[in-house]
Amino acid sequence: MVAAPALRRPLGLGDDQVGHERLEHRSAPVGELRAVADAGFHVVTLAGNHVYDAGDQGVADTITYAAEAGMATAGAGVTLAEARRPAIVTRDGLRVGVLSYNCVGPRESWATSRKPGCAYVKVLTHYELDHASPGGPPAVYTFADPESLERMAADVAALAAEADVVLVSLHKGVGHTPAVLAMYERPVAHAAVDAGAHAVFAHHAHIMRGVEMYRGRPIYHGLGNFVTVTHALTPAAGDEDERAAWARRRVELYGFAPDPDMPYYPFHPESRNTAIALCRFDRDGLVTAGLVPCWIDDAGRPVPLGNDEEGRRVVSYIEQITRRAGLRTEFRWEGEEVVLGG
Repeated sequence: MVAAPALRRPLGLGDDQVGHERLEHRSAPVGELRAVADAGFHVVTLAGNHVYDAGDQGVADTITYAAEAGMATAGAGVTLAEARRPAIVTRDGLRVGVLSYNCVGPRESWATSRKPGCAYVKVLTHYELDHASPGGPPAVYTFADPESLERMAADVAALAAEADVVLVSLHKGVGHTPAVLAMYERPVAHAAVDAGAHAVFAHHAHIMRGVEMYRGRPIYHGLGNFVTVTHALTPAAGDEDERAAWARRRVELYGFAPDPDMPYYPFHPESRNTAIALCRFDRDGLVTAGLVPCWIDDAGRPVPLGNDEEGRRVVSYIEQITRRAGLRTEFRWEGEEVVLGG
């Protein structure tokens, strides 16, 4: 699955698997979406924080152009009911259903009964001082709004009644921050599995997250970057000061500066460790869950790795951040792939 962007005429790149955050809408030829289909993708998940960047028409065009490229879409629509509708494809006799939800906002990206946008799970944030120091650093608590969480669970349960395999995509997580899972992330993913999802795939943080096995089903808490290059922070005529100010602010917020030799890849250095989720299913459900480790090379390209020194190093990193997140997933090599257990 790919987290796809909002499109207009021309195509506007979004974040995570296809593009990145930007200070204003950027465009590229619509034909670039064809490359996603040509790479072998059959479904694009659209629920994300950039899906409404090009407004109502952008949402409608995204869905239209994806369909014209031969891909089904999930997670966005001209109404909330349409955004909640799953993509269903049939492969080898199995009906595979995909749902997609945005957990990070902004509210402007959310669909309503009268507004295009994405399906979402509303997440609430509460800040509380845990010491007598007004203005000091607070404890942060995040949790899903019960109504929207129940709505997601109802969608998953309904899909599980008609599909052989149910996959859920969540746009979630704290950006550019290694290992950390916010308080809401595991409960939302668990709710999807409890309702019938066979696997959960997450994205948004622009950095790899740990992997969890819950009730025997995989939750990829963040697959990080893949094909993710951008000129969003490259100064252009008239906006140099604005972009420079954001670059300074990002160092304050996230504690890193991008590699100056990769100006098109302004991400955390650890984000070059990434992976492709690899799951196999049959009529009885999940057969195996695993991953293929990858490394973002100096040209910003994801390079799949095998059971060699580089591949084992990336898998070691993924195992490390999994443990730091309090997860006990087991990783073992089977040939050139890694299989999950626990």
